[in-house]
Amino acid sequence: MSVRLARLRELFKIEVSAILQREMKDPRIGFVSVTDVELSMDLRHAKVFVSILGDAAAKAETMATLGNAQGFVRRELARRIRLRFIPAIHFKLDESIERGVRVQRLLRRVIEVDGERRSDVPGGDRRGDPQEPA
Repeated sequence: MSVRLARLRELFKIEVSAILQREMKDPRIGFVSVTDVELSMDLRHAKVFVSILGDAAAKAETMATLGNAQGFVRRELARRIRLRFIPAIHFKLDESIERGVRVQRLLRRVIEVDGERRSDVPGGDRRGDPQEPA
């Protein structure tokens, strides 16, 4: 990836985030965080990945509202960023944060269950294999 494209991605991320937080007055938009922006090589399309806090219904409503606001976001970007062409904006739901939280919760549960099993077995509190001497 070129340095220019990387800088533009970061600039778009910052500006879209600011637009969504400060300029959008629609109450249907819940708590939205811009997690990443992918720009096409010709700068004609921008995928804006957003993380939305809430249940499935709130996420669906927020995504629909963001879809309707693509033109507004694009116009605001044109006012803030000087480029020959402002890319078409496509919002995509990013669920990686939720997946990470779920994986951490599962790992914590496995550690707790493993700790309980080790405390139930005599001499099981030692690290390593219970068959081998420590």
